[in-house]
Amino acid sequence: MQLHHIPLDQLKISPLNMRHSRRKPKVDDILPSIRQRGIIQPLLVKPNGKPDHFDIYAGRRRFFAMKAIAKDAGNNPVLPCLVLDKNEDVDAVEASILENTARVGPDEMEQYTAFKRLADKGRSVDEIADTFGVTELTVKRRLALANLLPAIRKAYADEDIDGRTVTALTLATKEQQAEWVALFESEETHAPRGSQLKAWLCGGEHITTDTAIFAIEDYSGVILSDLFDENGVFADADLFWSHQNAAIAQLRDGYVEQGWSDCEVLDRGQYFARWDHVAATKKQGGEVFIEVRDNGEVTAHEGYITEAEHRRREKQAAGKGDTAAAPAKPELTGPAQDYVALHRHTAVRTALLSDPAVALRLTVAHMIGGSALWQTKPHRASTGQEATIESVRQSTAHTAYDTERKAILELLDFEVADHAVTRANGDDWRVGEIFAKLLTLSDTDIMRVLTFVMAETLESGTCVIEQVGCHLAVDMAGSYAPDDAFFDLIRSKSLIGAMLAEVGGKKVADANVSATGKVQKGIIRDCLTGANDRTKVDWLPGYFRFPLESYTPGGAGRPSVNAERAAQIAASPGE
Repeated sequence: MQLHHIPLDQLKISPLNMRHSRRKPKVDDILPSIRQRGIIQPLLVKPNGKPDHFDIYAGRRRFFAMKAIAKDAGNNPVLPCLVLDKNEDVDAVEASILENTARVGPDEMEQYTAFKRLADKGRSVDEIADTFGVTELTVKRRLALANLLPAIRKAYADEDIDGRTVTALTLATKEQQAEWVALFESEETHAPRGSQLKAWLCGGEHITTDTAIFAIEDYSGVILSDLFDENGVFADADLFWSHQNAAIAQLRDGYVEQGWSDCEVLDRGQYFARWDHVAATKKQGGEVFIEVRDNGEVTAHEGYITEAEHRRREKQAAGKGDTAAAPAKPELTGPAQDYVALHRHTAVRTALLSDPAVALRLTVAHMIGGSALWQTKPHRASTGQEATIESVRQSTAHTAYDTERKAILELLDFEVADHAVTRANGDDWRVGEIFAKLLTLSDTDIMRVLTFVMAETLESGTCVIEQVGCHLAVDMAGSYAPDDAFFDLIRSKSLIGAMLAEVGGKKVADANVSATGKVQKGIIRDCLTGANDRTKVDWLPGYFRFPLESYTPGGAGRPSVNAERAAQIAASPGE
């Protein structure tokens, strides 16, 4: 390398110069100094094959400053230059990059161009990284920009697109890049950029690998990786959620096994309302709430109880409230409990029609013990939910019951109308007429009437319903099937999840653990009808089995209490 003074018109920027393709640089900051003192630091040049002509590898801004000065002065000054040997290409490129990097930090595209030139000259990734004091990962990312279409690299080099956009485009396939370039170059369409571009490339969902709580190696789908971020992006959001939901379900089960009183998975996108909760340890009955964001993030909020429960405990501590431990929250709402009780009631009293001996004994028990109904008045639907009443009316059990009602009315010479057989109006004339009629009937007919009246006066929502149903082994599968009224009344997320696991299996339930209750109910319906490629199953919810079966520690409320009482009585009769 030797120092020479070379005329300005014999110099030009080398294609290997780091900023060769950039626009003409601003030199206002160095012009005054060069006008006054000339060029002090020599340019780095190399013969370019043309006699007495040289390419500039380092000193681009000094060169353009001298061109501006020469234009104003109308002369052709000579510039001090260090002339490289013709075989020193790699060193020349390295010198150019080092000089430019020391002056102004290069952007990603400049690094890509410079690193690629060194790589083309045989320098390894680790050698390039050592030379410029960057990580090997940085070098690999910059070199990987070669995967971008030339039109995209040029747009970035020309500053027509920003760094966020070019970063997002490194996620794209060649086909997606070509589609984006077509949008970018069209005057009639808009090309998405930045975060919008990531959503465009990923079909609307941008879920990064750092949100996964499952082992990435278990994911069989494609993971897109841009060149500037540490985290990749899941290309198949549905496949991601199937893995993530399974991991969430495992996380939930783990908390329960650890002894937390409950662990609830919130609907995806629902925030945990911490302001409505108070901290409570595991020993204090605290619960865990798992929050699942739309971007895949999962957060477990450990040790909280509701404000209402906190106030109840404060009153209890002050001796102003119920000192008994708070019962577990029922899994069924009040209207849902009515729905279950009425369906069980109509199934049991219909089954009672086929066993007069049981009806007779039950009648004697009513006569001795009495009941809220043993004033000879028929049972009436005790709910304000019209949908529940209509559901019961449409059941096959009710149809069979109503057919027998009309037959009994005819047997007693009563007008066949929408009226109960039992008519407790306190009129002895009316009772005398009925007695006179009964005197004309056979023992078989009398037992038939007695059996029906017992069924008609059987009180709903009691442990007696459970006793009779279990004794008669009532199978409601033949008279009842879950309908819209039932699903509309089911609200508890834990209950819906447990039902889905029973109908579709734990794998299906875990795969949809963060889905909304509405979505989970839809899957249950699909399993019952065989829709949407689901295997059709026959399912009778535990609430309509004898004995009754609930799904969560809270039980079903009144129906569960009645079932427990019936079981206790059966276990210790006569006590």
